[in-house]
Amino acid sequence: MDFLDSNFFEMLFLICFGVSWPINIVKAVRSRTARGVSLGFLVLIFMGYVFGIIAKLLEETLSYTLALYVINIAMVAVCIVLYFINRHHDAQAASSKALA
Repeated sequence: MDFLDSNFFEMLFLICFGVSWPINIVKAVRSRTARGVSLGFLVLIFMGYVFGIIAKLLEETLSYTLALYVINIAMVAVCIVLYFINRHHDAQAASSKALA
């Protein structure tokens, strides 16, 4: 079976990870807090995707999995931005609470 090559399984891996990021984004938007979120974890995942993209670009033949890496890294970037936005919300809430 030609479709059962390493790119196929890499695609499945990226899809499984990719499904989790929109869920994480929705949770971050709804919660409006950075509590319980690890910036270090997000940065490590982001760097992993960077290295995956570099590996794909260094291959002699590009595959469809590169698109999945790009989509996933974009979603992780959104999570990182939301982390800082929500951290700002947390600081505002703490400041308001201190003034009360």
